[in-house]
Amino acid sequence: MTTKKIVLIVGGMLAGLAAVVLVFLFAIFFLGFYTVKNSQSAEKAKAYLRNNEKLKQDIGEVQNFGNIITAAINDRNGDSEVTLKLTVFGERKTVSATVDLMLVQGNAWRVTSASYVNSNGQKISLLDPYDTRVQVP
Repeated sequence: MTTKKIVLIVGGMLAGLAAVVLVFLFAIFFLGFYTVKNSQSAEKAKAYLRNNEKLKQDIGEVQNFGNIITAAINDRNGDSEVTLKLTVFGERKTVSATVDLMLVQGNAWRVTSASYVNSNGQKISLLDPYDTRVQVP
C-alpha cells in the first residue's frame, strides 16, 4: 500500500469515529432536554405560570412555552430543589420566567419562588411569600 492510501484509510476511520461520537453526544443532549421538558416539576411550573394573574396582566393569556427548559437541581439529604428557566409566550409578549420548586414528602412538587423579566429588564416576582390574603374558592 502507498502512503496516500494509508492516510485515506486512517482519515476515513477517524471521520467515522467522530461522526459516531457526535451522534451519541446529540442524543444525550436532546434526551436531557426532553426529560426536563416533560418532568413533573416542569408541568407544575407551567401550570403555575398559566394560572398566575400577575403574569397574565402583563403578557396576556399564556399561549405556549419554549421548547428548551433549563434546570438546576439541588439534592441535599433527600430534600430536592429545582430551578427551572422557561420562555413563556403570551398573547401580547414573550418573557423569560424562573420557577423554583421543592419536592414535598418525596412525591409532590411545590412552587417556592417564581419570577419573570419584563420588557424593561426588571425582575418581577410572581410569588409573595408574605401575602396573607385568604384565597376563597
